[in-house]
Amino acid sequence: MLSSLLWIIGGLLAGYLLLLVILYVFQAQFIYHPTKSLPITPKSVGLKYQDVNFTAEDGTPLHGWYVPNEHARGTVLFQHGNAGNISGRLETIEILNRLGLNVLIYDYRGYGRSDGSPSEEGTYMDAMAAWNYLTEEKGVPPGKIILMGRSLGGGVTSWLANHTEPAAVILESTFTSAPDLATDLYPIFPTSRLIKYSYPNEQNIKKIKVPILIAHSPEDGLIPYKHGKKLFDIANEPKQFYQMQGDHGDGFLLSGDSYVKALGSFVDTIFTSKKVEK
Repeated sequence: MLSSLLWIIGGLLAGYLLLLVILYVFQAQFIYHPTKSLPITPKSVGLKYQDVNFTAEDGTPLHGWYVPNEHARGTVLFQHGNAGNISGRLETIEILNRLGLNVLIYDYRGYGRSDGSPSEEGTYMDAMAAWNYLTEEKGVPPGKIILMGRSLGGGVTSWLANHTEPAAVILESTFTSAPDLATDLYPIFPTSRLIKYSYPNEQNIKKIKVPILIAHSPEDGLIPYKHGKKLFDIANEPKQFYQMQGDHGDGFLLSGDSYVKALGSFVDTIFTSKKVEK
């Protein structure tokens, strides 16, 4: 009886250790879920756009879309989440366009038509390359650029905000840090010791001095609401918080007009031009 019990315990321990090894070795696959195909474009929702190409500091070629607004009062540089690519963000592009904003959205390395393989440092270099494209190639003044990041893109955006001088920052459905999120998602594992990724939003946000809007949903089943609230609590003034509705991937859509009005109101505080009506 004792021998059988020891075998069971040993088997469970071996299985647990195997899972630890899998989590450590393959954690990039848990974090990044890129797709290459771009089945639709802004033209699919009636928006004019430009295919743009630029290069990261390490030589990685990147691809994105620049969606102009004829009466733009500013430009949004958008960092998307960890899955899919820019073709899955057309609803967001359309909302920002309606609010009187140009949009530059791009794919991280390994996503869409961008070369390479994703990594934390790689996403930072990609974001800086996009910023440089906007400010140097397009000639957009930093004071006319809002940095916006959703989910994983929040980690990229908070880093970029610490290395540039944007007009404002929007963080949506994002986390305090990658280790914190891993602990919440996998509480039975010592993930804070295993994870090789940081994306330290909590540290970065303390250094952001420009106006910031943080949006999160209590119904978010992937990144707990407490992450968004903590980021708001430690953010510097001036700051705003918007409580969305819906799950992680569709909160901005299910929140409907309320979401659009919250973004519009924030943009109005940044750019003093006349409010753009829906």
